[in-house]
Amino acid sequence: MTSTFHSIETAKRSLFTQTTALSTTGHNIANANTEGYSRQKVNMQASIPMEPFAFLHSTTPGQLGTGVEFDSITRVREKFLDDQYRNENTNFGSWSIQRDTLEKLEAIVNEPSNTGFRTVMDNFYKSWSDLSKNPEDVTARRIVKETTLALTDAMNQISRQLGALSEDLNSNIAVKSNEIQGYLGNIANLNSAIVKVESLGDNANDLRDQRDLMTDKLSKIMNISVTDSPQGYQIQMNGEALVTGGAVTTEVTSDYLNTAYTAGTLTNGEVHGMIKSRDTLVSDYQKQMDELANTLANGDIQISIPVGSVLPENNPWGLTGEARTIDATFSNPVTIKGFNGLHQLGYSLDGSSPGLPFFTVAGSDPSNPVSTGITAGNISLNAAIVADPNKIASSLRTTTDTTSGTETVVKGNNTLAILIANLKDTPMKSIDGLRNATVGAQFSAIVGQLGVQSQEAARQTSNTEFLVQQVETRRQSVSGVSLDEEMSNMIKFQHAYNASARFMTTYDELLDKLINSTGTVGR
Repeated sequence: MTSTFHSIETAKRSLFTQTTALSTTGHNIANANTEGYSRQKVNMQASIPMEPFAFLHSTTPGQLGTGVEFDSITRVREKFLDDQYRNENTNFGSWSIQRDTLEKLEAIVNEPSNTGFRTVMDNFYKSWSDLSKNPEDVTARRIVKETTLALTDAMNQISRQLGALSEDLNSNIAVKSNEIQGYLGNIANLNSAIVKVESLGDNANDLRDQRDLMTDKLSKIMNISVTDSPQGYQIQMNGEALVTGGAVTTEVTSDYLNTAYTAGTLTNGEVHGMIKSRDTLVSDYQKQMDELANTLANGDIQISIPVGSVLPENNPWGLTGEARTIDATFSNPVTIKGFNGLHQLGYSLDGSSPGLPFFTVAGSDPSNPVSTGITAGNISLNAAIVADPNKIASSLRTTTDTTSGTETVVKGNNTLAILIANLKDTPMKSIDGLRNATVGAQFSAIVGQLGVQSQEAARQTSNTEFLVQQVETRRQSVSGVSLDEEMSNMIKFQHAYNASARFMTTYDELLDKLINSTGTVGR
């Protein structure tokens, strides 16, 4: 037997349910542009009817319903798409950093251009060619000095920029470690808050959205796996737990990230890209530039010394007396230790013999310059030559007075200057023995390698970014707020609310008639 006020209760349930649906629709509309927000919906169901199945049953036909109610408010979210997004996002994070680093390396190398290292190197060799035309010209010697200083400065500048880029990456790793620790702490706190809210039987939709947003951002920085448990998200990196329930189980520092990279557990993400850029990309180009500088100064070259040249007393082959004069019997070509070795075979304009080491380590004692262990960062022109360009060796000839036996340098001889100018096209074996090409060709190989790596990084970044956007588009099609759909829902719930209110008014009028207008006969 139904209650007299049964329909009033039915209308009331409908009003409450439609009000909740309208409020949820308003919440969706308000958060249409909120990052990480998932669309929410009210799950409505028919409430329990008046006479459920039982042993005793009234004879009244039909099972009278009691209206509508909602059992939950849930967010629309698909875990598969979340996992796919995080996997693609971590790939994008690593490649985007590598692309950015390689673009900076290209800017440092600045090739091809009219102001890059190759132009400076060409000017250096051209100055030697000009000096060979008039070895006694003071102006030509000063130009050799200046172009050499420009060459060493260019190498020093490239080395400094590479060092600064490495330091920048290193400091960014420290910044990212703090950012990671912050995300992990927030996820752990959200785990605790969600467990508390949901222990009361409610869905912590907005808190779950915040936690997923934190997890998405974390996935771009490092490779993680996410497991949802009753205690909340468990965040792992290659099996090592970072967050379990409400606790951060691992402190992430720069040292931790570097160790994880070395151990192979940090395999993707922005931090992976930073460490790889620092330890592989920047380090490799720094090493190649160091080898290029040392090869220019001390790399093995095969060269033929012209017949008639007179070697200094202190020569690599130990020749003395008349044997110092090169004739057809001298074994040609011979191996010379780079620019320094060749320059030390000649005679300077001031008559000093042998020639000085041309390239030295910056800051070394001018009276005893260091010409070994040269790198792009420390290569410099010999301080004695900087002070006096006349010490630049250009001659390979001397004359001996038959009466006094005095040996005099032929200052106008240009044999050595020509040999040095021709080094532009002479292969030099690198110090590590891996390359045997001209210095220009070795630098071209560096530029070519950089171009290929940069192109590949740009391609990979573009591909991974497209995949991230594709998955995000699919996620938004599922979880995103459509204002058109929400406006349609709002009208639907509004009409349902109005109809329920009208139904309650109608039934109120029926009850009024029953209560106030019946039983008045005979009064």
